[in-house]
Amino acid sequence: MATTVTDPWTSPGGAGQLLALLRDGVPRTRSELAVMTGMSRSTVAQRVDALLSSRLIGPAGDAVSTGGRPPTQFAFNPSSGLVLAADLGATYARLGVTDLAGRVLDEVREDLDIAAGPDHVLGWVVDRGRGLVDRVSTGGQRLAGVGIGLPGPVEHATGRPIQPPIMPGWDGYDVTARLQGDLGPIAVVDNDVNVMALGEHFTTWPDEDHLVFVKVSTGIGSGIIADGQLRRGAQGAAGDLGHIQVPHADDVLCRCGNTGCLEAVAGGAALVTRLAAKGLDVRTSRDIAALARGGNVEVVQVLREAGRYIGEVLANVVSMLNPSVIVVGGSLASAGEHLLAGVREVVYRRSLPLATQHLRIVPGSAGEHAGIVGSAVMVIERVLSPGEVDRAIG
Repeated sequence: MATTVTDPWTSPGGAGQLLALLRDGVPRTRSELAVMTGMSRSTVAQRVDALLSSRLIGPAGDAVSTGGRPPTQFAFNPSSGLVLAADLGATYARLGVTDLAGRVLDEVREDLDIAAGPDHVLGWVVDRGRGLVDRVSTGGQRLAGVGIGLPGPVEHATGRPIQPPIMPGWDGYDVTARLQGDLGPIAVVDNDVNVMALGEHFTTWPDEDHLVFVKVSTGIGSGIIADGQLRRGAQGAAGDLGHIQVPHADDVLCRCGNTGCLEAVAGGAALVTRLAAKGLDVRTSRDIAALARGGNVEVVQVLREAGRYIGEVLANVVSMLNPSVIVVGGSLASAGEHLLAGVREVVYRRSLPLATQHLRIVPGSAGEHAGIVGSAVMVIERVLSPGEVDRAIG
């Protein structure tokens, strides 16, 4: 009869469990860790030594002595590794390097057309990424992983885009294999709205377990945080808000081939077309936001109407998911309160009072860092998971 042997490094009492406790930023002694985990002091000492050798933790001063030599405290060392994080949009690319706490250390932004194809775009990510990592790495930190957000549907389990409407040449492309082959460590891929939801949740709303992030830019999409976790759905298509049908728009053709989609009446591309037909000099969502901030009455009215359309769809989302926070981001959300005013007007009127009793509808606060931070968080949560830490240092 075969005997099952439990690997002490991947057991519930492994080094990864200690690191998970110390990631809250509170320094602790070996004795405190033993009490919290139920491990013996000798086991804790062994795990702490392993984490010290890997540089994942470091000494953090002495605790108050109760007699004799004061015990040493230990704390998580986020500078022990680096993460390369990319946020790719339809016409731009942001690339940043963070530490293992998601703090952005350096970044670059360039105009880059996603339609140029995966070889060109990912080649830029690899080349510029290597330069950024070399510039930031002062103590020989290793690159722990690469996270990337793409502006289209992504099968998260494989990292492959699936029939992305604005990404010719990307369908089925193995983004993960390309990045791992060129850069070495693990690569994690998701759509851009999901990573922005992670970024907003991580930086501003870590204590909120139920959050919906809505990106209103050239297109419209959402990321769903439920029970404190990002929910992607069965194939990674959850949150595709832009292609829900809205009332009174049956004659408006969407780029997906259907009619009446929210994106076709309230997305940035639709508003650019509408305002340009009125004689305004607008080419992008950013142009619309700039005119709104400048007080252009016609633009403000169009944004308010777009907000009402978005609110009609979000009212249903509120009834289904009952979030405590709706965060609205993207280039059109930077126009000020005009878009949000339309959203709030409809959501609070159409949703049940119980669902909106404590609901907050707010603008994004992470700004242009949301995508970079969210891409980094995907990597950090994977490489610092207890099991992964145990395997890495075991």
